[in-house]
Amino acid sequence: MEIERQAGERKIGGGTVQKKVLLLLIGGVTLGLSSSPSRYFKVLKTIQKEWKEINRSSLNRAIRSLYESRLVGTKGNKDGTLTLELSRDGEKLALTYNLETMKVERPKKWDNLWRIVMFDIPEPLKKVRESLRYQLKNMGFHELQKSVFINPFPCAEEIEYVVEFYNIRKHVRFITAMKIDNELHLKKIFGLI
Repeated sequence: MEIERQAGERKIGGGTVQKKVLLLLIGGVTLGLSSSPSRYFKVLKTIQKEWKEINRSSLNRAIRSLYESRLVGTKGNKDGTLTLELSRDGEKLALTYNLETMKVERPKKWDNLWRIVMFDIPEPLKKVRESLRYQLKNMGFHELQKSVFINPFPCAEEIEYVVEFYNIRKHVRFITAMKIDNELHLKKIFGLI
């Protein structure tokens, strides 16, 4: 299955703790779906290695943030412990959106609205800021200014996922606009005329 291939081949290291947690949780989903023993052990080996490398305080912060965003939930056990599970929304998003290949889909007919993403991410989060910039360009956004990007196509759910993923909600604004002064130039960029 595609899910098995992605979880088995994807490099988990090098991302944020939230990314690791989501990928580790989806790895658990993958294990449940895997019918191949070799894939099962490959995914399991990767999960164990990555789990050990996560700093516990960072893990607690990441889980709290994911919980607040409703991407994960908890289930009480008889022994008083809690089990962390992907919520339906989290599972849907984790399976739907692959940050590395995410693009804004072009509808058949443009609705004449502009989607603008603005951000002011502080210097201590410079790597996250650069990752967001890269992500927006990769998704098909045009850079209006250093921290202002635009796209003419519906993308609120994708931006919501990216903002939650990087845990930067308080630093990012998403605007839908009816008109922009250099619209003709932007229409040319996006192939709308």
